[in-house]
Amino acid sequence: MFFSLIAIAAVIALFVIVSRQQNRIALVERELGALRSLVLSGAVLPASKAAESASSEEVPTAAIATEPAAQDAAVAEPAAVKTDSADAEVVVGPWKGEAGKNGAKEPEKAEPADTAAPAGTAVPAKAARQTDVEMALGTRWAVWVGGIALALGGLFLLHYTIEAGIFGPGVRLTMAGILGLALIAGAEFIRRTGFKVPVQGAAGAYIPAILTAAGAFILFGTVYAAHGVYGFIGPATAFALLGVIGVATIGASLVHGMALAGIGLVGAMVTPALVASQAPNPWALFVYLAIVLAATTATARIRDWKALVAAAFAGTGIWTVLYMVDAPDVNLAAVLFISLATLAVLAFVWLAGRDAAARGFDWPSIVPGFFIAVSAMGLSVDPAFAGAGDALHGAVLLAALVAVALYQPRALPLVFAAGIATVLIYLGIIPPATIGADALDVGLDAQPLASSDTLTFRIGIALGLIFLAAGFWAARRFAATAPVRAACWAAWGVVAPLVVLLALWLTFGDIDRDFGYALPALLLMLAFAAGGEWIAGAEQPPLAGGPAVSFALGGAGVAGLLMLHMAFGSGWTTVLLAAAAIVPALATRWRSYPVLGWIAVGAAVAVLGRVAFDPTIVGAAFLSRTPVFNWLLPGYGVPALAFGFAAWQLARTSNGRPRLAMEATSALFALLTIAMLVRHAMHGGVIDTGTVTLAEQAIYTLIALGAGAILVAIDMRSPSSVLRYGSMAAGVVSAGLIAVQHFVVLNPLLTDESTGTIPVFNLLLLAYLLPAIAAGALALYVRDKRPRWYAAMLALIASLLAFAYATLSVRRLFKGEFIALWSGLGQLETYTYSALWLVIGVALLTAGVWLKSQVLRIASAVLIAVAVVKVFLFDMSELEGVLRALSFIGLGAVLIGIGLFYQRLLTRAAREVKEIS
Repeated sequence: MFFSLIAIAAVIALFVIVSRQQNRIALVERELGALRSLVLSGAVLPASKAAESASSEEVPTAAIATEPAAQDAAVAEPAAVKTDSADAEVVVGPWKGEAGKNGAKEPEKAEPADTAAPAGTAVPAKAARQTDVEMALGTRWAVWVGGIALALGGLFLLHYTIEAGIFGPGVRLTMAGILGLALIAGAEFIRRTGFKVPVQGAAGAYIPAILTAAGAFILFGTVYAAHGVYGFIGPATAFALLGVIGVATIGASLVHGMALAGIGLVGAMVTPALVASQAPNPWALFVYLAIVLAATTATARIRDWKALVAAAFAGTGIWTVLYMVDAPDVNLAAVLFISLATLAVLAFVWLAGRDAAARGFDWPSIVPGFFIAVSAMGLSVDPAFAGAGDALHGAVLLAALVAVALYQPRALPLVFAAGIATVLIYLGIIPPATIGADALDVGLDAQPLASSDTLTFRIGIALGLIFLAAGFWAARRFAATAPVRAACWAAWGVVAPLVVLLALWLTFGDIDRDFGYALPALLLMLAFAAGGEWIAGAEQPPLAGGPAVSFALGGAGVAGLLMLHMAFGSGWTTVLLAAAAIVPALATRWRSYPVLGWIAVGAAVAVLGRVAFDPTIVGAAFLSRTPVFNWLLPGYGVPALAFGFAAWQLARTSNGRPRLAMEATSALFALLTIAMLVRHAMHGGVIDTGTVTLAEQAIYTLIALGAGAILVAIDMRSPSSVLRYGSMAAGVVSAGLIAVQHFVVLNPLLTDESTGTIPVFNLLLLAYLLPAIAAGALALYVRDKRPRWYAAMLALIASLLAFAYATLSVRRLFKGEFIALWSGLGQLETYTYSALWLVIGVALLTAGVWLKSQVLRIASAVLIAVAVVKVFLFDMSELEGVLRALSFIGLGAVLIGIGLFYQRLLTRAAREVKEIS
């Protein structure tokens, strides 16, 4: 019922549209005939008639050309309008304007200028929209709906005859086949009789193509019904007929457009699923797919239909993967055949004759690269295949991908597909326990994702050599003409061998030390370095050090890191890797490759990662307890020296950002050397356990302040942004540590830590007085060398540390070794604090005036204000007798003295101003 309503509605709509179009076409033909007769007779079309015609039809007439009045000729010569080709001839329809045959406008009579603009030449927007919708309905939608209706009609006719039992099965199928052939024949007849779309915008509804598609659709259904419904023909015959129909439809698309090719391709790809067989033959399937793929690609190559060829490769790849997944006994020869056939079609049909030197890549080649790489991974990773030794077939496919990418440079995605598949395969053979991944449930039952055996080992070596040779050869080939393509090849020439070597070492070698793998790593390092120099020789200009060279030399650096880790223990690896940063820095004397400096930075980053992983350098169990002279000294000291030398060398050659990075890491390791040695000494040779004490923290603070001063001094001799901001960072970090650790977390008032038994040389001297002196000295030193806020911050920190030292020393004088707050306050102790704070306030005021430091004067005012508040609020209630009186007398005397001091300063300043004026 539903389909009947659709059919009735479609017929009524088509009837109305066709009737209206016939009336309009007849009217246009009459108008064109009248205009032709007027032009040929030399008569002038009256403006009123033109306006009346335009008004009645609501369409513009052709504009009347004007000629100068000085012309004696009454009739203008007709202008010939040329078109590019016969296929491009398009005649404007009646709702767009008027034109003559073959799209050339008819010659028109010249008129005076005042009659050149007939009325009614502008069409309202509403009318234009109505005519556009009408054109779409009448020219495009009607044709497409009609084609679909024809196709469905043929199938519905078959369905009806089956239900009604009017004809036998053979007759019904014969009638359907005749209908399909008739539609195709009618389409060809219309095309050969010179059919052309006479309306602009209607070319997308090309009637011959739609009729051909409808006929092909009906033929597909007829053959399938003959096989799947009635069993008139066997699987082989049905398979062949459906394939022939599909390939023929694809071939017909050369004259009917890509949409028809898409229909034929879909039908051809669905054919194997429609035809069932009791004993499926993979060779028949894949030979058939190869034929369809070749035919589709050849057709697409003629018209450069990239989407069509990508769809053909996708269909072939999907069938291959489905066969490998579902088939109980996979025929590997058939899989290899279709994969290699796909690559052959890509190389010799689709990409044949294309400009190899053109930049970019051919995006449809991504599709076969993806599916062939998936097939190769399945053969190498799936236990059902790898266990039978089928990984060799996967390696053949990977090598074939690389070979085709070499032969056809525009097929660059193939090398990416091969490289990614190789990396995933060999990362999958690593046992999870080797990298500590078994705790994360990686793999099945903590087993590697891929099999690791002798064949995998040998295939890995072969694939690594293939990528190395092909990558560097192609990189040199394209270094001058296509740098990006050369970089891609060089990258995979480095990444694939390195990943294979790493995977084999972690799977088959000794992780702690293995000279058997260190030697191949050394050879790879030398090969990468020599390859980078070889590629650089082909650059334009030579030895420019482009991206391909950078990948090669960067790979050499990574191979060197692996070699050191494989050949030496953790201690020597750290030291030698740091020393290796000097090599690329020295190489900048002979080569100006930008990557050399970054290789040195990479070595520094590797050393940082190494010490972050194991700060003891050689492991806590093997670290000697001897102070200073243990593995911490070379483990941190050698990197500091090596990175400093590399920065010095880079400053004299490249002098870029790598130099700044090396300066920063050198300064960092210098600080770490001292800090780690201090912690080692203060914790009895153990650096990874135990809480930080105030004495230890004080040493760290002194080191940071000293480092800030050293960096400032070096920066004054050899200016560097790293040294400038590094020195300021050291000061800021020191201030933060003092504020948090010295005053709060580790303060003896809060922790009740022992301050020592010696009266002066005790913990308070180390933790407060010495840092106060260091911060004050640094504030004076950087006063004219760093921003004002930085010097002011250091001066304030120094004042607070001095205040804390004096106050805590008074506390220790009254309480002894332990000075925690909960031990209480005595009256004399309370008075002493007031007197001390006033003395310190006066001292700060004096120092501020002498040094012309506003920060010290403000600190003095704040401290005296605190003393005043203490005297009036605390001493008044807590002190008694003579101590209370002395407290107020002392406060008053100090305040009056400060007032007199400031008055003298103001008087002197006023006198100096008066003398100057």
